[in-house]
Amino acid sequence: MKEHDGLVFETVRPEDIEELARIMARAFDADSMMHLGRPGGPPGYSDGSFLRRYALSPRSTSYRILKDSRTAGCIILWINSATRVHFLGCIFIDPELQGLGLGTKAWSFVKSEYPDALAWRTETPAFSHRNHCFYVNKLGFHIVHINSPRDADNAMFQLEKRRES
Repeated sequence: MKEHDGLVFETVRPEDIEELARIMARAFDADSMMHLGRPGGPPGYSDGSFLRRYALSPRSTSYRILKDSRTAGCIILWINSATRVHFLGCIFIDPELQGLGLGTKAWSFVKSEYPDALAWRTETPAFSHRNHCFYVNKLGFHIVHINSPRDADNAMFQLEKRRES
């Protein structure tokens, strides 16, 4: 357990998956409804299989995020100590707690845990304007590539944030 800026970060355990899957489904469905008019997310986002595969992977570093003892969301990281170019695989916050700065605080925690990172990479659906605002305007990522730009449902923005000098 680690504390940072009023939040608690605990390593994701198998017994956390059911609760986190419900929160992930609400978060992804809310975003898809806002932008596409229908629920949706990556394969397995609503039944826990996404989290079992990625959050519990021995190759990932994953945290359940708590605010005032309530599970607020999750963050999944892929750390490459050899290159020091890391990947933010997933971050989600319960829609009931969005807009309170928890995502920004979670990112601040990540930066404090990995101060030697040369760069961070992530990706997000092209349709998710709210995610673009979060990653680009709040966290300082840059869009470096767009996969399948002509496919509105499947286009993905690849983003990168290089270490600040």
